[in-house]
Amino acid sequence: MRRAVLGRFILVLLAALCINSVIFYVSASHLLMRTTAQSLIYTLSSIDNLLDYDQSDQELLRQTENLEDFTQRDESRLTLIRGDGTVAADSDAEAGEMDNHLQREEVRQALETGEGYTTRFSETLGQDMLYAACRSRHSDMILRLAVPYYGMQEFLPVLFPAVIVSFLAALGISVIFSRRFAYSVTKPLQDISKEMLKVRGDYGELHFDRYKYPEINVIADTTMKMSRNVKDYLNRIEKEKQIRQEFFSNASHELKTPITSIQGYAELLESGMIVDEEMKADFARRIKKEAENMTGLINDILMISRLEAKDAEVVFSQVRISVLLDDILDSLKPLAAQSQVFIHSDCQPISIEANPQQMKELLNNLITNAVKYNRPGGQVWIQIREKGDAMLIRVRDNGMGIPEDSLDRIFERFYRVDKGRSRKQGGTGLGLSIVKHIVSFYQGTIRVSSELDKGSEFVVELPLQRGHA
Repeated sequence: MRRAVLGRFILVLLAALCINSVIFYVSASHLLMRTTAQSLIYTLSSIDNLLDYDQSDQELLRQTENLEDFTQRDESRLTLIRGDGTVAADSDAEAGEMDNHLQREEVRQALETGEGYTTRFSETLGQDMLYAACRSRHSDMILRLAVPYYGMQEFLPVLFPAVIVSFLAALGISVIFSRRFAYSVTKPLQDISKEMLKVRGDYGELHFDRYKYPEINVIADTTMKMSRNVKDYLNRIEKEKQIRQEFFSNASHELKTPITSIQGYAELLESGMIVDEEMKADFARRIKKEAENMTGLINDILMISRLEAKDAEVVFSQVRISVLLDDILDSLKPLAAQSQVFIHSDCQPISIEANPQQMKELLNNLITNAVKYNRPGGQVWIQIREKGDAMLIRVRDNGMGIPEDSLDRIFERFYRVDKGRSRKQGGTGLGLSIVKHIVSFYQGTIRVSSELDKGSEFVVELPLQRGHA
């Protein structure tokens, strides 16, 4: 890259020097022509003061021939032109044989502004000539002086060595500075590359110096940000892997327990050792209960899987929350009575566009947990309000509360704060995980605050209409 930068820099420099040389040549040529023309016009003014215009054309011609030496140029040509454009006298030609000069550029300028000059090729002399003209201050005459004009070509042999030396000096100095510039650009990129090669798969923290070029600092900052993102992504994948392993382990354990119970009761019944009909009926009820627990666990796992995949067909309708809440509270009356917990509900007549079963699972899991993990004589408060375009659900209890170190994990699958009490209370251990997945499915939010021995509060906010999250 350094060689490419250096090569392109030199090419740009050469182009700039060439363009500068052309501009210098054109500007110097123009300045030289204007200076020479002014000098000729000054000479014509002096000649104008010396001529006697009261004489005949022959006498004017003789004066013109005599004054030609005044120009100090053997190749010069002095011409006197009347106001109508006819030639009165010329130092190198017969005046009567010459064309009308009224349309000549330098004559036209002299008539308009008092003086003028131009260059053109002379057919008579076969070379480029500089023509300068001025209006006489003593008569109705235009004085014109013509001299051979070579422009900058005349000075090129003298200027060429100096131009070459200055060109080479500028090129040498520029090469030195361009090498330093190329090094200052490529060195930071090499440092960034070496730092990135140190990663070797562990995606540790990268550290770069601050460089004098903001664009390279942007590259360094972007590289560090990408490295952090990759590291966070890998950590997230590793965490999800651990959660997945824990999920399979917990799911296997949760399924194994009821299966073991069912197998044990079934073997006892099959052995014929149990002859008491009442005990047989008890074993059958136990088998049925364990089967129901397995069915509930499998249904909860399938629901979480469908919510995570987001590809299952979900039927939406307008769900009347107050009616749904009344049905849930009726079904929880036996549990609340058994736990000696009082439930207070305050629900506005709200309708939400959602899946009825999902809304039932969300409310049922929140209220059931508030009842289960309470104490005798405890209370549960349920408040559902409309907040702008959203529905706000608050479920608060004054039960055992949740330890601070468990607040970040209560939404994990199969996570239990008090494993002994949780198993005694029953359930699959997936209730809050289902709640979290349902809230995410509807692009809502859920917050939890808790204090040990004082209770917990769950706050859920869901959009009333799909697509208004």
